[in-house]
This record gives sequence, C-alpha cells and structure tokens, in this order.
Amino acid sequence: MAQSEPDRIAAMQAEIDQLRQAVSSHAVVDQAIGMVVALGRVTPEQGWEVLREVSQHTNIKLRDVAELVLIWGRLGEMPPEIAAALESALDRHGPTRIPGGDTDPAPLPGRPERA
Repeated sequence: MAQSEPDRIAAMQAEIDQLRQAVSSHAVVDQAIGMVVALGRVTPEQGWEVLREVSQHTNIKLRDVAELVLIWGRLGEMPPEIAAALESALDRHGPTRIPGGDTDPAPLPGRPERA
C-alpha cells in the first residue's frame, strides 16, 4: 500500500529531525573527545575510549557524559562520580608521551603529579 502525500511528508520530517539530532550529538561527542585529548594528553582513539568507559562505568549515556565534559570545560564544574570515572579512565589510558618532548610531563590542572 502506497503512503499518502501527508504520510510521506511526516515520515521525511521525522527522519530529518533524527538526522539533526544525530549530527548535534556527534558534534558534542567530538568536542568532548578533543578536550580529553588535549587535557589528558591521549590520542583521539584513547579519548574515545575514555569517554566510552566513563559512560559504561557511570551508566550515563555517552552523549550526556560528553555534554558534562563540555560544561566542565566552560564552568569548571563536574559531578563527582563523573570526575572520578574520568580520572580513573585517564589513568589507564594516558598520558601519551610526545617523542622528543619532556620525559616527565607536567600534571594536568587539578591532578596530582604521577609517581
């Protein structure tokens, strides 16, 4: 059975809305990965893994974790359970040593020096 014109328009509008949400969500996650990469001195792949692990360990959707990371970047505030999970994941994944760089990189703001 063929869809009527109004049904097709409604279906296309729903698809457009879903695509807009997906693009917006992807941008938030990409920006959060960038923050994790810069502040955690990890690779983009490690940044993705850090966010994924935080999401899994806190049972919070990845996009929401990413949004909290961006809010932290703007306001300096983060829920303690997210901060603890982020710290733990970064400890497992980083920091990445830069060839030719300092052999003992400075600690991240708010993080103790590594032994």
